[in-house]
Amino acid sequence: MSIIDLRSDTVTQPTQAMRQAMMEAEVGDDGRVGSDGKGEDSTMNRLEEMAAKILGKERGLFMASGTMGNLVALMTHCRRGDHVAVGEKAHTYRTEKGPFMDDLYGLIPVVIPDPGGMLNLALLEKALKDQPVRLVCVENTHGYSSGSAIKVEDLRKVRDLANEYGVPVHMDGARIFNAAIALSTEAKVIAECAHTVMFCLSKGLSAPVGSMLVGPLEFIARARERRKLIGGQMRQAGVIAAAGIEALNRMVGRLAEDHLKAKALAKALSGIEGLVIAEDVQTNMVKLDISSLNLSAKEFQSELAKRGVKVFIMSPTEIRLVTHKDVSEEDCLLAAKIIGQFWKECRLLTASR
Repeated sequence: MSIIDLRSDTVTQPTQAMRQAMMEAEVGDDGRVGSDGKGEDSTMNRLEEMAAKILGKERGLFMASGTMGNLVALMTHCRRGDHVAVGEKAHTYRTEKGPFMDDLYGLIPVVIPDPGGMLNLALLEKALKDQPVRLVCVENTHGYSSGSAIKVEDLRKVRDLANEYGVPVHMDGARIFNAAIALSTEAKVIAECAHTVMFCLSKGLSAPVGSMLVGPLEFIARARERRKLIGGQMRQAGVIAAAGIEALNRMVGRLAEDHLKAKALAKALSGIEGLVIAEDVQTNMVKLDISSLNLSAKEFQSELAKRGVKVFIMSPTEIRLVTHKDVSEEDCLLAAKIIGQFWKECRLLTASR
């Protein structure tokens, strides 16, 4: 049985060009830093320079994962016990958690409602007035809001408000290029709304591993030290940097295809009676509300997997489907058909009880 894997765009396989570039990459010891603040791996230096230029920042730093990138960013912006304004549905707060765990870094979350992924400005301002907030975190696209792309004008309002109180902004931009395509703008325009940005190479861009942290020169120098402290220092990292360069050179524009596939999937699913698409589809994510069934999300996921469709659990009553380069539109339509058939079975079973 063939499998249609819609759990996440992290399941993407590297392209043949990436594999070739990795094999041929020039490498050095990235952990040995010179007076210029760069390591000795020329390929990694190229990737970090590319990432910074594309996002309009001074310097970039490679991270093993987005989780590491956000953790290092918050460790660099803040000290243990500092207050951080963060959305209640932010990935950094709800899923990664590390910066806010007492036994890891011990930051104090100041949780702000973020309907649709956008921080409530009135409550953010109240927090900035009433509490010693050291950092404001935003996210674009917003994973727990069906991959919604937060408008630049809204992000600017957050940045400008934070600036009034002398507080920097960090952006979890894991899928910032998806946001840029959805908003018909450049990633650097979105990145202007934050002092520092993390973005992933290993999601829709299809690199096998890695994320980037970009920001001011002095900030990245301190971030490099903190990356070392948590075991993230690299050696002959050009092997993986080469794939990242391919990702930035060749894979950004094709993300629009994933958005079209997600919309086609949502359209097919919307024709299924009683099945609720929880939020508008803006990028490459479709969220389903299955609360009308007498079935948990875990059971729903398990039964679909038996039928050849893998999905991700968002909550006890919500399922997420993510399109990417390794599923075709035909795969998406077939998945919708399989989900529809199973949904009908579940509805009939529920009605008979």
